[in-house]
Amino acid sequence: MPVFRIKISPEEPVYVIGVVCRLTEIPVWTLRQLDKAGVVKPKRLGRKNRLYSLKDLKRLEYVHYLMEKKHVNIHGIKIILGRGE
Repeated sequence: MPVFRIKISPEEPVYVIGVVCRLTEIPVWTLRQLDKAGVVKPKRLGRKNRLYSLKDLKRLEYVHYLMEKKHVNIHGIKIILGRGE
């Protein structure tokens, strides 16, 4: 069996929203709200399809921690991440 040595840059958008939802345990509707609020900026394919990078996933892991363990809302997350008004 061949061994594939594929290297994907952390910035390369390759994960669709359903996969990101499962990996981060963040509901799809929350991921959409985080995108709308500018907390993450997934790449768009067309008007609807979002593609997330490994870098986005790492950021979302931290966002999930803030939301679930520290009970921070999206506005607070934007401030903590330096994207607030």
